[in-house]
Amino acid sequence: MDHGAHNSFFRWDGDTLVVNILGKPAAAKDAVGKPKGPQLKVSVTAQPLNGRATDHMVRFLAPLFGVAVRDIEVVFGRESIHKQLRIRAPTRWPPVFGPWSGPGA
Repeated sequence: MDHGAHNSFFRWDGDTLVVNILGKPAAAKDAVGKPKGPQLKVSVTAQPLNGRATDHMVRFLAPLFGVAVRDIEVVFGRESIHKQLRIRAPTRWPPVFGPWSGPGA
């Protein structure tokens, strides 16, 4: 077990960042929250209808990670609050992740 991985809501798979998300649709504002166990809370204003809130979340998160929308893959949970995202080659991340430690850091 890697005790250095205190931020258990994410991990690296090569140059791809894998993030476990606890989504909150129909929120007052789009926001990246704090980790809750092995998931990162992310709130979005979109309604949870046919995966629209997840699609909105991906569009909200892409610029925060310095990637295009097409670089974020929803592995599972498109129509659930529990989801996993794979973010290909991010160049930055929100402060809740800590100091940048991605590829090339």
